Amino acid sequence: MTDTAADPIASSGLRAERVSRAADGTLILDGVSVAPRPGTVTGLLGPNGSGKSTLLRLLAGVLAPASGVVTLDDRPLDRVGRRAVARRIAVVAQQADTQVELTVQDVVRLGRVPHRRAWASVSADDEEAVRTALVRTGLSDKAHRSWHTLSGGERQRVQIARALAQEPNELLLDEPTNHLDIQHQLALLTLIRTLRLTSVVALHDLNLAAMYCDHLVVLRQGRVVAAGTPHDVLTESLVADVYGVRATVTRTGPDDGPHIRFLGPLP
Repeated sequence: MTDTAADPIASSGLRAERVSRAADGTLILDGVSVAPRPGTVTGLLGPNGSGKSTLLRLLAGVLAPASGVVTLDDRPLDRVGRRAVARRIAVVAQQADTQVELTVQDVVRLGRVPHRRAWASVSADDEEAVRTALVRTGLSDKAHRSWHTLSGGERQRVQIARALAQEPNELLLDEPTNHLDIQHQLALLTLIRTLRLTSVVALHDLNLAAMYCDHLVVLRQGRVVAAGTPHDVLTESLVADVYGVRATVTRTGPDDGPHIRFLGPLP
């Protein structure tokens, strides 16, 4: 496994330093540090219950750490202010739904809320940000479609467009490929990679992580057990140790990246 001490913490941007969090007396995160490099995609890996979603909520400022600190440009996140955080950090949850009748454009416009004063009308800057977000996500022709008529993959793209309308520097995504077919998984992750934002994405699929992430952080029972490039992290021993699965890892993925072939559970 990769020595996490060898992975230096960046001096600015969004980072978590030795954060811990408990719920109902159970420790969910235990001294976790992560510092996404600007303009790259960091993948969070680990079995269910390893702490990925909790770590994303800490990075977003939705939860506060019991110990340790989350900082944005070297300032503790809880001192930055919610509106300022919302202008910098956008979050895409696993699933989103609404009973309200909204169009795609309506949903994307919600991303402009952090930039507007209460009761202020939509500005030209707001409309341009929404238009740009729709173009970047390939949704311009669906701007007036009802949210309720969209497929799962289209809804995820709308959520990313809403996040882009915030004009963030950091993008946090919690298992965005869940419930999508392989075509939409690949299209969504390709989009995330081409955005060139500082992105942190929780994933279950190790091969997708190898294809689309620049850097990986592997969690097990709330602790970081490996961090580094996909080449360094995704090894047969790690898959066995963290997931309890026998696998072969070859350099036959895109750009000679690692490809994992699962052979079955460990005896």
